[in-house]
Amino acid sequence: MKLFKTAIAVTAGVLMSTAAWAEDIVVGVSWSNFQEERWKTDEAAIKAALDAAGAKYISADAQSSSGKQLSDVESLIAQGANALIILAQDASSVGPAVQQASDEGIPVIAYDRLIEDSRAFYLTFDNVEVGRMQARAVLDAMPKGNYVMIKGSPTDPNADFLRGGQQEVLQAAIDAGDITIVGEAYTDGWVPANAQRNMEQILTAQDNKVDAVVASNDGTAGGVVAALTAQGMEGIPVSGQDGDHAALNRVATGTQTVSVWKDARALGTAAAEAAVALAAGETVEGSGEWTSPAGTTLQARFLEPVPVTADNLSVVIDAGWIEKDKLCAGSSNAACN
Repeated sequence: MKLFKTAIAVTAGVLMSTAAWAEDIVVGVSWSNFQEERWKTDEAAIKAALDAAGAKYISADAQSSSGKQLSDVESLIAQGANALIILAQDASSVGPAVQQASDEGIPVIAYDRLIEDSRAFYLTFDNVEVGRMQARAVLDAMPKGNYVMIKGSPTDPNADFLRGGQQEVLQAAIDAGDITIVGEAYTDGWVPANAQRNMEQILTAQDNKVDAVVASNDGTAGGVVAALTAQGMEGIPVSGQDGDHAALNRVATGTQTVSVWKDARALGTAAAEAAVALAAGETVEGSGEWTSPAGTTLQARFLEPVPVTADNLSVVIDAGWIEKDKLCAGSSNAACN
C-alpha cells in the first residue's frame, strides 16, 4: 500500500483559505452507530473544527442499520449538506448514497472505513499497520503457543486490512511451528458480546488450551477478556485498538497487552478540514492517490497509529487522552506512581 501519512497531532481549529466563506458550508455526517466509545470523541473533534472554520454541522445515527444509513444520507442532502462524511455501516451497501451525493455534486469522505468508490475520499489511520502492531505486541509477549484471532465485522473492510497486517507479522512464527492458530472468527457488528460468545465457543472447543488472542479492537478485546476471566485465564496476551479508556485501564492492570491508539481527535479534525476543503473544490492537505486491494483508485489520507503498552502508558496521559486516575485504577504500573 502506498500511504500518505500524517503524524498524530491535535490541530485545533486550523484556519484554511476557505474560512472566509466557510460559514456557508454545511457538513453532514452519517454515523453507523454510537456503540463504540470512540465515535463520541470523533464527533466532538469534527464539531470543534467546523465551528472554528465557521461551518455548520448536521448529523444522523444509522443505529447499525445499512438501510437507515441510506435514508439518513438522503435526509442530510435534503438539509443542504455541501459535503458528507460517512462512517459506513456496511461498505458493500453504501454505494447508492455515494451515487446520490455524486449526482448532486457533493463530495463524500469515507471516514475510517473504506468505501470502494473512486468518487469517495478515504480518510483513516493505516489499518494494516495497526494489525501489524497488534500482532507484534502479542508475539513479543507470547512467542510460542496456541493463538486465537478475533476479527472485526465482516461488513467492514478494516477487519480484513487488520487481519492482513496481523498475518504478515505472525507468518514466520507459524511457518516455524512456534505458534498455531487454533480459532478464528469475525465479530458481527464489532459487538463485544458477539466477540465474547465467539471466544467462549473457541475456549470450549480447545478445552481452554489457548495462550494468546489477537483481537482487532478494544470492544472485541473487552469481550475476549470477559470470556477469559470467566475461565480464570485473565492475563494472557490480548490485543486491541482505539485507546478506549476501559481498554487502557486493562493495559495498565495487565489484562490487555496493547491498545493501538488512533487519536480520534486528530482524525475528526482532519475530516472536518477535508470536508471544508472539498466543498470549496480544493485539494486536501497531506492527501494523495491510493489504490485499494480490490483495485479501486481514490484520493486518500492516512494518519499514523501509536501502540500503547504497559511500557509507554505515559503517552496517553501526556496527550490528555485519559485522566491518570481513570487509567491507573487498580494498577501498580510505574506510570501510575
